[in-house]
Amino acid sequence: MSRRGRALAFALLAAACGIASASIAASYRERVDGRLGETRSVLMLTRTLAPGAKLTAATLGRSAELREIPVRFLPPDAITTAREVAGRRLAAAVPAGSYLLGSQLRTARSVQAPPRLSDRLHPVEVTVSAAGALAGSAPGERVDVVVAGDPVVGARARVRLAARNVRLLAIAPADPADETVAGSGGWSATLALTRSQALELIEAENFAREIRLIPAS
Repeated sequence: MSRRGRALAFALLAAACGIASASIAASYRERVDGRLGETRSVLMLTRTLAPGAKLTAATLGRSAELREIPVRFLPPDAITTAREVAGRRLAAAVPAGSYLLGSQLRTARSVQAPPRLSDRLHPVEVTVSAAGALAGSAPGERVDVVVAGDPVVGARARVRLAARNVRLLAIAPADPADETVAGSGGWSATLALTRSQALELIEAENFAREIRLIPAS
């Protein structure tokens, strides 16, 4: 057989092998799909979300993606689109790699009017740390505000009570861009404060090492 004939024979053999491989792969996929059954696109988290996290389009865009999963493996309340949960908040932390489920969302509550404030009190938003335990607090719950400064050389960090028995109007996970004091995982708390308390906490937010809320005693 001539050189050209051998080359043609090898080319035909390679093409036949490629067609056979594709046919085997397609047949295998059909058998697997037949065993697994129908699939559905669902939201799966790519990073952990904290309790109380608001599921905005931006949050889900950064923290979730659509995955095609066999229906037989899915929980009945798996969320299939971001639109289903837009504006809702998580009732508990959801780790990365988990499906986003309806049972993980806060249940709808009757809308409550925010507590009325006297003329001397003002709603002030402050970034605090380690406030996850207060995420489910009802508007108006009383808290104390504790501020820790940077330690002085040779001495302990100064810890002081900056505001006592103030009303917590709202709390939610802070935007990462606003976590100037609390660091990663901070919380945005809205408090009912007097003018002097507000000025002190605004200063603390800029210069203190940490601001925390604890339930008022």
